[in-house]
Amino acid sequence: MEQLASFPGPLIVDLDETLYLRNSTEDFLDSARPGILALLVLRLLDFVKPWRWTGGLSTRDVWRVKTISWLFPWIWIVWRSRVAGLASEYSNRPLLSQLESAKDRVTVATVGFLPIVRPLVAAMGLQDVRLVATDEPWLATRRSGKLPMVEGAIGADTVGKSLVLTDSVADMPLLEHCSRPLRTVWPEARFRRALSRIYLPGDYTAFVKRPGERYLSRSVLKEDLGCWLFASISLASAPLTHAIGLTLLMVSFWAMYELGYLDNDNHAARFESDPRLSSTYFDAEHHVGLWQPWAWVIGSGVAGLMVLRYPTMPTAFDAVAWFGVVIATFAWFRLYNRYNKATRVWMFAVLQFSRGAAFLAVVPAAPIGIAIIGALTLGRWVPYYHYRARGTWDDARPVTTRLLFFVMLSGLLALVEDPGMIMNGTALAFLIFTIFSARHELKNIYAEASRIDTV
Repeated sequence: MEQLASFPGPLIVDLDETLYLRNSTEDFLDSARPGILALLVLRLLDFVKPWRWTGGLSTRDVWRVKTISWLFPWIWIVWRSRVAGLASEYSNRPLLSQLESAKDRVTVATVGFLPIVRPLVAAMGLQDVRLVATDEPWLATRRSGKLPMVEGAIGADTVGKSLVLTDSVADMPLLEHCSRPLRTVWPEARFRRALSRIYLPGDYTAFVKRPGERYLSRSVLKEDLGCWLFASISLASAPLTHAIGLTLLMVSFWAMYELGYLDNDNHAARFESDPRLSSTYFDAEHHVGLWQPWAWVIGSGVAGLMVLRYPTMPTAFDAVAWFGVVIATFAWFRLYNRYNKATRVWMFAVLQFSRGAAFLAVVPAAPIGIAIIGALTLGRWVPYYHYRARGTWDDARPVTTRLLFFVMLSGLLALVEDPGMIMNGTALAFLIFTIFSARHELKNIYAEASRIDTV
């Protein structure tokens, strides 16, 4: 603040998380109604990543803002009704007071979008200050970055004589070209994801429990849902509706399972001396209430049962069976969270068995499916036992463990029952799928193998 007050030249001040203690683009997108549909659209964009073809991450927000604006055009009305309240609550008051007497020298520079930030800046009392923001063409402006945008607006010479105040490392080119660079991170500033008040199954896993691990795609979809499909689809009269129905049941199951994760983290934070919590755990926006997850449990569960039983309707027994398994798993997860780690080793196997076999409450499995479920359960329990015994996941090799158990359980099934039970497309497909998934682990195992009876 002292340097800002004493500097006699032009002042270039960042907007998001500096003058405005939130992110204007995220708050704009947060204005979309209905929020659940807008959030699904944003997640779809994050999955497809169309900005890969238009210049990379720098153009991500262009796609997000344009798409939401096209699909929810009333967002602009909602945004204009919100800006006064947002400006009042999240303006950086000390900084605004410092700039009050130097407004004629101030340029507010942001890569935020001009139609979004103009009413926000005006609501902050800076309507007479020069505003430089992303304007049409948005893609080209975002690709070029803030420095060319600011130089184009006020001139390179003015930039060279300016003090630049920003919180972002992305503004390093601008900081390097100014007279006095000031990079300041404000303690009160918070980045809040758009529509974070709305819960989608998988959110807690992706953003809190296992951030950055792609756990949902690798473990929940590829392994859990894949196991359900491999184990049962050969018996389905309508494979497509069967797959859709099981997917909906997986959504129902996982919404419940995430409540178990949240309970696990809460108890770890409260009772464990060395809790292993992600840094995002302490961000309150991820701590969803109970009603949204349970609404997903019930809604997706009912929808899944209706699809699986189409063209007839599910029976009361179907509902009791499915929701009985879901509630029993949740109760077991809560019990698991309240025991010490040595005891959890054995309780963990039940949780993994439920993840692999919950669908059996309403859908039959082929005989080879039993080997698939057993392999998935044991293939997860053994590495977990390894982790608890050694304190590390290194060298656990879970996919190879699953492959080994599948081969052994299939062999036992063939010996005890009928070899024909494992001589089918399902067994071959799962075997190839698992070998492919374990290829890197198998390569390492082969590289480490050596004989001890030769020199």
